[in-house]
Amino acid sequence: MKENYCLQAALVCLGMLCHSQAFAPERRGHLRPSFHGHHEKGKEGQVLQRSKRGWVWNQFFVIEEYTGPDPVLVGRLHSDIDSGDGNIKYILSGEGAGTIFVIDDKSGNIHATKTLDREERAQYTLMAQAVDRDTNRPLEPPSEFIVKVQDINDNPPEFLHETYHANVPERSNVGTSVIQVTASDADDPTYGNSAKLVYSILEGQPYFSVEAQTGIIRTALPNMDREAKEEYHVVIQAKDMGGHMGGLSGTTKVTITLTDVNDNPPKFPQSVYQMSVSEAAVPGEEVGRVKAKDPDIGENGLVTYNIVDGDGMESFEITTDYETQEGVIKLKKPVDFETKRAYSLKVEAANVHIDPKFISNGPFKDTVTVKIAVEDADEPPMFLAPSYIHEVQENAAAGTVVGRVHAKDPDAANSPIRYSIDRHTDLDRFFTINPEDGFIKTTKPLDREETAWLNITVFAAEIHNRHQEAKVPVAIRVLDVNDNAPKFAAPYEGFICESDQTKPLSNQPIVTISADDKDDTANGPRFIFSLPPEIIHNPNFTVRDNRDNTAGVYARRGGFSRQKQDLYLLPIVISDGGIPPMSSTNTLTIKVCGCDVNGALLSCNAEAYILNAGLSTGALIAILACIVILLGCPSLMEPPSPREDMRLLYLGFQLMLFSYVKINRRFCLLGVFILPFLYVVATESPTTLMSL
Repeated sequence: MKENYCLQAALVCLGMLCHSQAFAPERRGHLRPSFHGHHEKGKEGQVLQRSKRGWVWNQFFVIEEYTGPDPVLVGRLHSDIDSGDGNIKYILSGEGAGTIFVIDDKSGNIHATKTLDREERAQYTLMAQAVDRDTNRPLEPPSEFIVKVQDINDNPPEFLHETYHANVPERSNVGTSVIQVTASDADDPTYGNSAKLVYSILEGQPYFSVEAQTGIIRTALPNMDREAKEEYHVVIQAKDMGGHMGGLSGTTKVTITLTDVNDNPPKFPQSVYQMSVSEAAVPGEEVGRVKAKDPDIGENGLVTYNIVDGDGMESFEITTDYETQEGVIKLKKPVDFETKRAYSLKVEAANVHIDPKFISNGPFKDTVTVKIAVEDADEPPMFLAPSYIHEVQENAAAGTVVGRVHAKDPDAANSPIRYSIDRHTDLDRFFTINPEDGFIKTTKPLDREETAWLNITVFAAEIHNRHQEAKVPVAIRVLDVNDNAPKFAAPYEGFICESDQTKPLSNQPIVTISADDKDDTANGPRFIFSLPPEIIHNPNFTVRDNRDNTAGVYARRGGFSRQKQDLYLLPIVISDGGIPPMSSTNTLTIKVCGCDVNGALLSCNAEAYILNAGLSTGALIAILACIVILLGCPSLMEPPSPREDMRLLYLGFQLMLFSYVKINRRFCLLGVFILPFLYVVATESPTTLMSL
């Protein structure tokens, strides 16, 4: 540190000497004004020949981090018109003027009053001007100049990261690039060697090296083995000043891990494995495990196992457990102690992935002998099939044979077998089994539409040892018979608009119907739709079979009226395609409804018909005729007798009927109420109304 302080002091002195030489106005001409043609009016109006002042500035320099007792002289401003009598005042403005930089307004000397740090700010832009001290009138145009902060080596190199992590394959060639570390220096890289860095390795030899200029770390030893040592810790130093004495330095740590390559073949730790298996074992049961060791990791350490030879290749198989890297030997087919009591296998372990670069280290496989002894066991009965499927027709009578299951004792004793049904799988007790021969029968009729499949479990046990028991699943399919007639698929309802007889019939169906059948498809569709024979020539409606399991209901005529009939019940016969076929008669409801001119449905409810506010001419004539008859007749004769009363009423009703048919159908509704009152007025006999 003492050497650094001395060096800095020397640099400060050298810089001040250089600046004093560089900026002395009497030696250097860069501050000397140059005059050009310029006219200026005097007080009396005469024109004076005066030059245009041209300030010419070079850059000023101040050494950073200067800590001397006095302000640092940056430079001096001077005008050629300054005669030294103090009439000229120098003004400084711009970045840092008045705070960092101050100017002696008489001499023009500029000083830096504060310690500057180039890493915080590298330069300042200032404006200089000479004015008349009394009037502040500018004597020269303002000029801009730059003060640069000159760098010293006051910042050590810093790495981008405190620690680095890198990987390189094991057994890499010497000089293999591992990682590049990078350091930065806050000092000025364009001035001196303050930011010129050199990298070196402090820890990690002789395994690794570093390039001095680039910071690239490379391998330095051949055949580094991950299985011997996997991780290395390297310390890299970056030093400025080109690595020379007095430079500042920084360090970083690099953890380098050797990644695995497949350079080791698998090896069995022993030459022979001894195993045993019971003759009661079932195929797929594990017999034992073998393991070849491979020090490689990941996919390079993956091992696969195969049986390559031996008299047990047909009875045993081997699979690979990739989690434990073991070979799992399993029973492939049942073994029989009475037939063969020992087997021999030759098992091979080989790497899954092989690196061609290390093929010379091979072969990457190994073999071992596995001897398997068969153990005697009292075996349970064995069914001749792993499962059974039987069929029976629905509605079959109780006691119908469904099928048979068969088991036998594999032991030499050949013990007799007894069969039973697991009642947990036949809670409704649909079936029974003969305990001696295994025949399964029904106990009641079955319904396919209720249950199409029934699954039961049958037990087989040795008669002399009930603990030796086996079971087998039995699936029983209930076959369909045509015992369900088709029906409407939905509660259909049709609508038809009331209309005149002259209105043409529509080609559109009133409603399209379909059917549903609970039976299987073989006994269901295709469906046939028709009318019953007794109404096959129905005058109102007909049914057209679309031959796609649907049918359309059409009107045979027009002129439907709600007043005559507002509801029709149409029976429709639906037949299925079963053998023999089944049919059912379904009733379709068709309502007569009121519609607008476009045929849109308005209302299907019965309406009360009243006389329109505006009556036709014929209706008015009919009303007047009634009045004349009722009023005129009594005035031409004596008060009417009861028989004449009845005749008069009869005549009025005839007239109303005529108006209803020929003139206005709604007239009669009005006449029913008007006629009695007209009659009372005509006869002037209120008692007559009461008698009516």
